[in-house]
Amino acid sequence: MSNSSTNLPRERLSELREMVADEQQLPTGVRLVAAPLRFVGFWAAVALPFLYVPLLFGGLEASELTVFVALVALNALALVIGHNYARS
Repeated sequence: MSNSSTNLPRERLSELREMVADEQQLPTGVRLVAAPLRFVGFWAAVALPFLYVPLLFGGLEASELTVFVALVALNALALVIGHNYARS
């Protein structure tokens, strides 16, 4: 069972996604910044996994584990930022 109060955040999130997906609804300043950010995010998401190889090849020690987790988090952020790059 679900009530309307539990679905409210999901509805707002889907509305926000629709607004961001329709670039014409965004202010001009945001549109000017969004295109280069998508470009950088997309290509960072492509390139960052190559940095995993040397870390995984040598084995992860305690200090390298932090770097690996940070790289994975940065890669996830780049994926989110650059996911609409080819569509624009």
